[in-house]
Amino acid sequence: MKKLLTILVVILLPMIMLGQQTKQKNPLPLAKYDDNVKLPLTAQERAQIIEVYGDSADKYVFNNPHMLKSIKQLLRNRVVIKQIANEDSKKPCPKLSEITLFNSFVTDLERDKIFNPKTFNPLKYNFEFHSRAAAIYQVDGTNYYIIIKSQYQ
Repeated sequence: MKKLLTILVVILLPMIMLGQQTKQKNPLPLAKYDDNVKLPLTAQERAQIIEVYGDSADKYVFNNPHMLKSIKQLLRNRVVIKQIANEDSKKPCPKLSEITLFNSFVTDLERDKIFNPKTFNPLKYNFEFHSRAAAIYQVDGTNYYIIIKSQYQ
């Protein structure tokens, strides 16, 4: 009996110890914020937030300093709209029409009928804002690309 117990301990103990080891994952770095997020909201940014959050904008954004700071960083520094005319520079990527609308707060949110890079509201879409890597999307039928920079760059 002792022999069997010793054999089980010798065989099972290393297996148990290997099973307990956790894989080392790279921790997420802290999000980086540019200095311009300290400035007050512009009228356009305020309108974009209200368009998406509606009556809940005060509760979830304007009265939540961290959320407000994150949205300012997103609107001011992380969303870039580029026009790429050179066919060789274009990359296959998801189309804007394939991205669902963010409709947690306002149920009648609609896509823009005509894309205007100056008035485009990225908050309306379920973009991958919190990905470790940057993401790129093409506006259907145009040479415009929407680039969402990673918050960790």
